Amino acid sequence: MIDIRKLKELVRLMVENDLSELDLHDQQENVTIKRGGEGQPVMVAPPQYAQAATPAAATPAAAMTGGAPPAESANDDSGLIAIESPMVGTFYAAANPDAEPFITVGKSVSADSVVCLVEAMKVFNEIKAECTGTVERVLVNTGEAVEFGQKLFMVKPA
Repeated sequence: MIDIRKLKELVRLMVENDLSELDLHDQQENVTIKRGGEGQPVMVAPPQYAQAATPAAATPAAAMTGGAPPAESANDDSGLIAIESPMVGTFYAAANPDAEPFITVGKSVSADSVVCLVEAMKVFNEIKAECTGTVERVLVNTGEAVEFGQKLFMVKPA
């Protein structure tokens, strides 16, 4: 999986140097980036994970929280750390519709723990906890659109 920071840097270099296409290949990654007429980059990469065909086939956050609906911000968040989406895209709690969620309420996470996938422009990005603690709440359902900076999980620090 290509690091999102590397991808952003490649796009920045394309814009600065007025490149319309960039194609990178190595043993583990294959990335092609093309800029359209409006100057907006278009990224094409083979999907790394299977995805749900329809939102109905997606795993809701309620299943990950033991039947409770996703927690709302009205709950007391004092002392909790939010894991936020680093990009706009579609949230996936598991690698594919038949797999177990990456994390569930009550599970411990470390800074390197993958907590979900966010799909943006057909590229599945692993989102890491970047904190250590215990998951208190899951705030998003699989298949839902997420915004940059949107809270996805609340974690009680260790």
